[in-house]
Amino acid sequence: MDLDRLRNISIIAHIDHGKSTLADRILGLTGAVSARDMREQYLDSMDIERERGITIKAQNARVTWNGVVIQLIDTPGHVDFGYEVSRSLAACEGVVLVVDASQGIEAQTLANCFLALEHDLEIVACLNKIDLPAADPDRYAGEIEKVLGIPADEILRISAKTGEGVPELLDAVVQRIPPPRGDQAAPLQGLIFDSYYDQYRGVISAVRVMNGTLRSGSRLRFLQAGAVHDAEEVGIRTPVPVPVKELGPGEVGYLIAGIKDVGEARSGETITDAARPTTEALPGYLEPKPMVFCGLYPVEGDDFASLREALEKLRLNDSSYTYSPETSTALGFGFRCGFLGLLHMEIVRERLEREFGLALIATAPSVEYRVTVENGTSMVIDNPSDMPDAHQIDFVEEPYFRVTILTPAEYTGTVMDLCQTRRGDMEKMEYLSTERIELIYRIPLAEVVIDFFDQLKSRTKGYASLDYEPAGYDRSNLVKIDIMLNGVPVDAFSTILDRSKADEYGKKMTAKLRELIPRQMFDVPIQAAIGGRIISRETVKAKRKDVLAKCYGGDISRKRKLLDKQKEGKKRMKNIGRVEVPQEAFISALKLDD
Repeated sequence: MDLDRLRNISIIAHIDHGKSTLADRILGLTGAVSARDMREQYLDSMDIERERGITIKAQNARVTWNGVVIQLIDTPGHVDFGYEVSRSLAACEGVVLVVDASQGIEAQTLANCFLALEHDLEIVACLNKIDLPAADPDRYAGEIEKVLGIPADEILRISAKTGEGVPELLDAVVQRIPPPRGDQAAPLQGLIFDSYYDQYRGVISAVRVMNGTLRSGSRLRFLQAGAVHDAEEVGIRTPVPVPVKELGPGEVGYLIAGIKDVGEARSGETITDAARPTTEALPGYLEPKPMVFCGLYPVEGDDFASLREALEKLRLNDSSYTYSPETSTALGFGFRCGFLGLLHMEIVRERLEREFGLALIATAPSVEYRVTVENGTSMVIDNPSDMPDAHQIDFVEEPYFRVTILTPAEYTGTVMDLCQTRRGDMEKMEYLSTERIELIYRIPLAEVVIDFFDQLKSRTKGYASLDYEPAGYDRSNLVKIDIMLNGVPVDAFSTILDRSKADEYGKKMTAKLRELIPRQMFDVPIQAAIGGRIISRETVKAKRKDVLAKCYGGDISRKRKLLDKQKEGKKRMKNIGRVEVPQEAFISALKLDD
């Protein structure tokens, strides 16, 4: 195909600013999807995306506008899926930056815009939702010009819902975004930027051809994996998959090569012709660094092998999480998994349960700490049960985030209060306009991970937005809290906290477990401890049989003898008895929202 007739673009924006709706409108306007087949969030193929109303996976489709072929990628907006966005941008020459005309610039708008600039991409900015009564496009166009430096008269006004202004946007894409560059005569160089596993056809990969031609039936070499496969099918998405004979330089399509081993077609892999291979691999992607860790355990111990297989297959589609086997005295065999954030953790767990039919228990989320012991050696710990004893530790460092919050000025006080109670230090405060303010704080990751975003939204009536990036490690006064049942520590409930919050956590957890653990035949003490010091205790009282039921009157010594005998039996039972904790108690006690 003539390169001048090609455009590769991604749609980027903050959450809920209308990326998927704009993609729907473009698919309808260009005739890629007929009016009869059209539905909302057309490119969001997963049930979980439709239920939550968010995009989790980037999706691509090819459309034609006035004789020009536009390869469109709809990307996620949530900060946890920023990795998906950066992968998509590597397959593009330009982006459409969507900003809500009733809300203006939000935190993720800035983050995604800077990501596009890092990739040296052309930006076409547009203000969406101009049909809303609250829309103020002139004001927010001025804000975009001030903050991002995009001239206000170049910013398009559109309504993705009604279709107003969308044809002009497509014209601007064709005029402003450069065509891809590539050499058809050079050896084949293709970049895999996404893959998923199909149980009937094996691995299906999304490919951007950089140089050369990818032909159906040709023999391909996967450079990083070192594997050789035949291209069974090469095709394009319109957005329905359509097989084609070949893909030339600059084109985006899919590849099916009968690959059964998921490790051979990872994102960032370079494909080339086996007969005439290229000498150099494409740069690929930086490995994402997990931020939040938790244990995933099957409710049924027999499902361990199925969980391993499910994690392996899902990792092909989402290579941003990590996993390694671990064991727990309370929960048996499972995996320690690392995620980019809490929403990412929820989504992966839900996908494992839905797509692979597993029932799972997730332990409380934790972050990665650096512990230096007295002899000077340092270790990285992502599981609280691996923490050394307090007397062996010299100091502990925890990860920090640089958090950017954009909020209406009236909520400044309540947002600052939230950040300070979470041990945050203010770095910057700037007014974007008279009504909106940007706050930058440095906050420990452990304080951001659990419910910081929910609290921020509830304190600002949903108007504040959040973006974050890693900001190194710092020393902190941290302690490990163990929860003990009948004197035995339960590793699933162990956690690492700032010393100032330890007592409160201990009281909450023991009180909660007292309600959840069923009564046994003996008293069960539930204790929270830091090292050898007990900071909180609750007791689940024993069941008692009425041993005096058959004593009508009679000597007190006889009653005493029966009660003492019962007490002795309970004492003996307590020494040898194990406390049975039902799975529901683990699930309820580890619920994040509490």
